[in-house]
Amino acid sequence: MLKNIETYIQSFADFLRAVIQKDYSSEWDLGPAASSIAADFHQYNIMLNPQESLIFLIAYLPHIYPNFYDEVIKEAMPQGGDFPEIGGVRGTNHRGLLPTGETAQFILAGNNLNNRLIIKQLLKDGTLVKEFILSLESVKDGEPEMSGRLILNREWINRLVTGTETAPKFGPDFPAKKISTEMTWDDLVLNYHTQNQLNDIMVWVKHNDTLMQDVNMKRKIKPGYKALFHGPSGTGKTLTASLLGRHLGKDVYRVDLSQVVSKYIGETEKNLESIFIKAEKKNWILFFDEADALFSKRTNVQSSHDRYANQEVSYLLQRVEDYNGLVILASNLKSNMDDAFLRRFQAVVHFSIPNPDERLKLWEKAIPASYSLEPGIDLKAIAAKYELSGASILNIIHYAALQAISKSDQYIRLNDIIEAMRKEYRKEERTMN
Repeated sequence: MLKNIETYIQSFADFLRAVIQKDYSSEWDLGPAASSIAADFHQYNIMLNPQESLIFLIAYLPHIYPNFYDEVIKEAMPQGGDFPEIGGVRGTNHRGLLPTGETAQFILAGNNLNNRLIIKQLLKDGTLVKEFILSLESVKDGEPEMSGRLILNREWINRLVTGTETAPKFGPDFPAKKISTEMTWDDLVLNYHTQNQLNDIMVWVKHNDTLMQDVNMKRKIKPGYKALFHGPSGTGKTLTASLLGRHLGKDVYRVDLSQVVSKYIGETEKNLESIFIKAEKKNWILFFDEADALFSKRTNVQSSHDRYANQEVSYLLQRVEDYNGLVILASNLKSNMDDAFLRRFQAVVHFSIPNPDERLKLWEKAIPASYSLEPGIDLKAIAAKYELSGASILNIIHYAALQAISKSDQYIRLNDIIEAMRKEYRKEERTMN
């Protein structure tokens, strides 16, 4: 938490007034403020130099004192007037002055060209930027690059102010949701080949960092692991991704394709980039459900729309390949996926409709602990006769159990199971014999 920052705000305000008034007769010591901020970040193993610490302070002040810069300028210029040297912009909702790159340059470098270039470089690739704590907002073509706002990562604001970490808020700016499950590996029924491939993924996550310490291997192996889960709906693709995260102690974020894909050129890439930037820092598992909507085969170029669509796919292929963690793509139809991308997967895992023995296990695992099957129900015969996915079987038992509760019945009845099976078959436009 930022424990001592309020102690230094007044001295910073005095320093800023002196800079605006071009009164350098007194030395304003900002060293303690920079040291205090650097110490706050040090606990997170992030090392800031004095200039970066003060850049953070400049960007942070409006979040606790909305009118800070307006008040200082008013005190320094009681007669009023504009002061363009300090930079700054007005926000959409916020009425106070918001600092820009120009603000940081003016306060920390004045008219010293070399020092202004140093500040510019820090805002391009300094520690604050590399650690995704702060970014410089992009500006329209033709406007000075440093006129962009200094944007603080909201997660870091919460972390430093409250000492707690909050999950990113789902929305257009971050189109991904954290997924989890209370189920365990025992609830998942997979064939031997599929389970063996999942074990390979877990071995990679646990041990690849050790292998990458080898000088020879590090320069030959690309970072990250890409896996494709393909197969019919309801066969456990999403559940498996959630279980992998739980087993490996990693957060799993499912990318919402409806929020990512945009009709505006370049927006799809922008939306995805915000996810990748956060995920790389947090070491998340990224899960793209219905991935063929984004990673589909490229089309022949017949219009400008086709050209931009192909550019999107090319960007996505490259961005996923460069991701240094685990990326899982799920698709109902493997044939829809781009062939060039398929060759880059380390694992292509098929989730098939369970066979009769596997379906019997799923039926048995789905029965609620508080209820029994009606005497005479032959689960083995049902499992052998009716081809259903694990998700469909769970839906059927869910329906039948609710019927038992509504009737104050101690048994899950065969008639309710059959009725629920008919519903599942109708959903898939199949005929039940």
